[in-house]
Amino acid sequence: MPDTQLDMDHLSGALRRETVKKNVAAIHISGKLSLLQRKLSNVLLLNAYDALTSATTHTIDARTLAMMVGYNSNDFDTLRASLRALAETVAEWDMLDEQGRQEWGVSSLLSFAKLKNGVCEYAYSPALAQKLYDPKIYALINVHIQRNFSSGHGLALYENCYRFVRTGSTGWWALDVFRKLMGVDGSDYYSSFKHLNAKIIKTAVAEVNKSSDILIEPEFRKKGRSVTDIRFRIKGNPQKAMFEIDDSDGVRTLDVYKTLRKQGVSDRLARQWIAEHGEDYVQQKLDYVTGQGDVKSTVGYLSAALRDDYQAPGKETPPEPSAEAIAAARQRAEEKAKEDQAFDARAAERSERARKLSIVEELVSRRNPTQRDADKRLFMAGLSDELDREHFRAHGWRSGLNASAIFDFWEELEPDAFQ
Repeated sequence: MPDTQLDMDHLSGALRRETVKKNVAAIHISGKLSLLQRKLSNVLLLNAYDALTSATTHTIDARTLAMMVGYNSNDFDTLRASLRALAETVAEWDMLDEQGRQEWGVSSLLSFAKLKNGVCEYAYSPALAQKLYDPKIYALINVHIQRNFSSGHGLALYENCYRFVRTGSTGWWALDVFRKLMGVDGSDYYSSFKHLNAKIIKTAVAEVNKSSDILIEPEFRKKGRSVTDIRFRIKGNPQKAMFEIDDSDGVRTLDVYKTLRKQGVSDRLARQWIAEHGEDYVQQKLDYVTGQGDVKSTVGYLSAALRDDYQAPGKETPPEPSAEAIAAARQRAEEKAKEDQAFDARAAERSERARKLSIVEELVSRRNPTQRDADKRLFMAGLSDELDREHFRAHGWRSGLNASAIFDFWEELEPDAFQ
């Protein structure tokens, strides 16, 4: 796992964000990418996203690019080779659109890329840019979490599973489809399910569960004795806080953030607006609302201005939004306030869990080696779920997935230990 930490204060614009909206089609066409190439494609997309359809080319500092993918090296030959591979890789998608109509397309992942004077310049084909930009169907890929991955297959599986985290399951994929998603569809070796399961499925699942903010478990469907389909059960990783690299501190230093807070916008909503729309767009709408004089609901007006892209029509004073629009915006603001409260509650819960886990560590340290082994065997005997047992084997008494059971176990051994 890379240990290089990102200095968010040295990043600007889109690169301050934690996640990139990645169209489902883009995820499904990039199966044959290596780990470094896949990380590069996500960071390049993050950097270009705001101007993806309006600008013909995009630029990023080459050293920043290397830092964002966890490649802390001055060896730009490797970076050149990976960019060349993106330009040479043919991307093909075959999917259903929102109306259920079949759509097929093909494009190179990058139409060109070059390095000059320490700057990387690159571009997408117009067709692929439209596909990547489409916000209707996307997954939020955390470009910080991707740095934890050490295999392309693990990161590919994470990308393809993460967008289903709310539904709890990927749904059934035919094995041929799964091989294509993993980029091994052309391999005779992986045409055998035995080899596919041992070398791809098990290792990729283990890496996702170890390195990301979700936990997945494969399930198989058979026809006779042969496995024909696979799906993955998905749930959030209780130890998600270990993987979150929060860029909130960087956002909170921005002038636009401070102005939003002075206008009564909540911390979470202010950070969300900046992440979704960018600093310049939010500042533009702040200036617009400020120019409207006495506004009854600044937060509601701002929300409507951001959503509907209010523009000042020359020197004429634009009308205030309708009562319905402001009411709807106020309702969304209230919903965000509730989300803030829920977020604070979860933060308090994580803090309490961390306190109790520290106490458990202290209790364990007091036991002799024989007692420790006996404690582990006794606790494992009480776990009925194999995923829970595997997580405990990997993380021991720090297993967040089993936190409640761990606390109950030690409270029974040491009454009042957590008081």
